[in-house]
Amino acid sequence: MTFQIQIMFFRSFSIGKNNVQEVFMADILDGKTLADSIKQRVKKEVASLKKDGVDVGLGLLLTGDNPASVQYYKTTLGACKKVGITAHEFRFSETVSLNQLLNGIHEINRDERIHGLLMLMPLPGKINARRVINTLVPEKDIDGLGSISVGRLSADESTIQIVRDDGKNAMSRDRLMPTAWSFLPCTPFGVIRLLDHYKVPIRGKHAVIVGKSLAVGKPLSMMFLAKEATVTICHRETRDLGSMTRQADILCSATGKVGLIRGDMVKKGAVVVDVGINMLQNGTMTGDVDFASVSKKASLITPVPGGVGPVTVAMLLENTVRSAQRADMLYPAMAIV
Repeated sequence: MTFQIQIMFFRSFSIGKNNVQEVFMADILDGKTLADSIKQRVKKEVASLKKDGVDVGLGLLLTGDNPASVQYYKTTLGACKKVGITAHEFRFSETVSLNQLLNGIHEINRDERIHGLLMLMPLPGKINARRVINTLVPEKDIDGLGSISVGRLSADESTIQIVRDDGKNAMSRDRLMPTAWSFLPCTPFGVIRLLDHYKVPIRGKHAVIVGKSLAVGKPLSMMFLAKEATVTICHRETRDLGSMTRQADILCSATGKVGLIRGDMVKKGAVVVDVGINMLQNGTMTGDVDFASVSKKASLITPVPGGVGPVTVAMLLENTVRSAQRADMLYPAMAIV
């Protein structure tokens, strides 16, 4: 069952002698509800695999102490524990060399206990991140950032995961579908799953994405295209950003810039998805969107925290289980007699 939380804003104005009160209502796209349902299914699949002798394992690789990355790292560790996935931690200092990271990835590739790896970004500036990411074997690229995973998404080879149903039977079905063996990037896929969960129409709508990163912006644009939306991508060189965002039926921002999207940049009734994660000095988390002003214009909006973030973690766990299921199908843990 889908629940929506409404925030109400009141603004008074005068017409002659009468005082009229106008009400604005913004429905909250609560990611926790969807994330909990995904994790419940993951927990059942993990238990089923354990009965077959498979201990599902997820590797987490963190370099340095970027606050947002550390928070994501800790959140993922806690989520793994709740669903029964074994977490294997790989932590490196900011001064780590490329050789050390590549050796770590090779070790993970060979480790049968690990079915997927989450690499927390960003890596240190001196490190060639694409070389590190592409060293990971595709079957463990559960965050879908490797060139093979991205290529399959671009070629519409893995988009069946986007246009399928709500995922209740997806994990079992995907074991028999080679086209679904590639993994989709967890954050953009989480955005699509969240919109689908709340039955937000996508086909024929104008989706405007602010940010063109390979982790979010680019794959999210391809997913919207797979759902038959008209897509516009904005970035740091986009002139008059507000004129573009005001055209959006669905507005997604993933830049990591606090308060980038203001109320005057959003048309009334738009759906606003805030993918940004920014850790403030006081320890609180905020996104790209000025929630107070945008809430008064949007029909639906994600909070930060509690919006896209929980779904991203849940998608990561789901992909890890799918990887374990695929490995178990190809190389069964139980003896066949």
